[in-house]
Amino acid sequence: MGNNRPCPSLQELLAKADFVTLHVPLTPQTREMLGAAEIAAMKKGAYLLNLSRGNVVVLPALADALRAGHLAGAAIDVYPEEPETNREGFTTPLRGLPNVILTPHVGGSTSEAQAAIGREVGGTLVKFVNTGATVGAVNFPQVELAPIKGTHRILNAHRNVPGVLRDINRIVSEHDANIHSQVLSTDATLGYLIMDLDQDVSNEVKKDVAALETSIKTRILY
Repeated sequence: MGNNRPCPSLQELLAKADFVTLHVPLTPQTREMLGAAEIAAMKKGAYLLNLSRGNVVVLPALADALRAGHLAGAAIDVYPEEPETNREGFTTPLRGLPNVILTPHVGGSTSEAQAAIGREVGGTLVKFVNTGATVGAVNFPQVELAPIKGTHRILNAHRNVPGVLRDINRIVSEHDANIHSQVLSTDATLGYLIMDLDQDVSNEVKKDVAALETSIKTRILY
């Protein structure tokens, strides 16, 4: 964390900081979090950088503070309305001000970023195919478990209701199987289980787990 330190309130931070940078998501709590009152509370001669979302800062209030000399400058990378193509017009109250840097919000569209995204997506898919890992999924429980040599890996997606793990472990016990590793993650509706078992009983365990009413998809990965 370096040499940073917390502030008890946003107002105290604004009054002390020479540079205020914003890196927050857009939520009901952060929408217009820096309006006329907050900008007026900033230290005279300070700089504002918004690198989060366009609706976090009230741009007309920021433009007024810059013209009045209350703020020394600003750098803005995001806007309430952003053109999707070069054919669309772009307007903002900050255009034409000499102490403002305006940059397009296209960091993810550079050739370097697209290459990095391609490598990340490819690596994530390979990891899912090879190990069943779902880390990074946005609409599925996230699970990752290191492989163990000499075992068979069972993957089970199921409805998230009470007692599923109990029923699965009962099946494992009935087959006198040994669980080498097991990890479960759930969201509001789904559960996802990765389980490494002895190889000699994995087919029977997989068959019985798949027969549970709660199971959606069960398979042996390797």
